[in-house]
Formats: sequence, C-alpha cells, structure tokens
Amino acid sequence: MNSKLHVGIGYDVHPLAPGRRLVLGGIDIPFDKGLSGWSDADALTHAIIDALLGAAALGSIGGHFPPGEPEYQDISSLVLLSRTAGELAKNGWRVNNVDATVVAEKPMLKDFIDPMRRQLSRTLGINIGQVSVKASTADRLGFIGRSEGIAAYAIATVEKI
Repeated sequence: MNSKLHVGIGYDVHPLAPGRRLVLGGIDIPFDKGLSGWSDADALTHAIIDALLGAAALGSIGGHFPPGEPEYQDISSLVLLSRTAGELAKNGWRVNNVDATVVAEKPMLKDFIDPMRRQLSRTLGINIGQVSVKASTADRLGFIGRSEGIAAYAIATVEKI
C-alpha cells in the first residue's frame, strides 16, 4: 500500500413518494413526500456509506446491507452508517473527511444543512469540521427537476491506522 490516505465516491438516488417521511442526513425534513426505498431511503447517508466503503475497498452499501432483507426494512440509515464506521475501524481505517451534495428541486434544504452535518459527524464519531454537506437543484431539468426524486453525491477520505 503506497498511501495511508484513500478516497472513495458514492452516489444514491431515490424516488419521491407520498406517505413517506423525508429523511436526509438523518434529519426529518418537513415535506409532503418522502423518499421511497427499503430502508428509510436516506439518499445522502447512503451516498456517504458508499463513499466510505469504496475508499476502504470494502464493497458497496448493497453488499453490506442488501435491500429486501427483513432486518433492513425501514431501518434508520444512521444505524447503517454507524455499522459502516465500525466495519472501517475493524479493518484498520479511520474516517478523515466527507463532502456531499444533495440534489433536490424541492424542498429547500439550506436550513437543514447544519443539523445534517451535526448528525452525520456525531454518528461517524468525527468533528463537524470534517463533514461538509451542500444542496443544489437540477434547474428544473430531468426527474429531479420535476421533483420526482432526490439524488446525493459524496466523496470521502479514510486513513489507514
């Protein structure tokens, strides 16, 4: 291994559906729709999990927490993130930082960014300054622009300990 610092990227998308809670970064966002999925469908946290697993070359979120498995139905993605952090530590990795972007036409997320950062940093056991979350729109283009879904991108660095 040439470097102690590794980088991973993650992406997730879920459709918006009535009758579901909207959870992003572990925070409940007031909205008339939520993200549809097997777990709580927290696209932001899922993208971060994939980025962390990728950085440590430990596979993907679907390999660790397969959709369709009864134990993961409606589970909080923060539980999955905590388990991911544990798996990283077990394999000799420490989270260095996370940078993520949520792409949603609606709702506006600016008031929820700091609570998301606090929740994610607390769950990962790192300083809030090591977690960046941003929000963007799709300028009314595509399925996101039509408010049919929400996507998230994340990049993470982990360090071998």
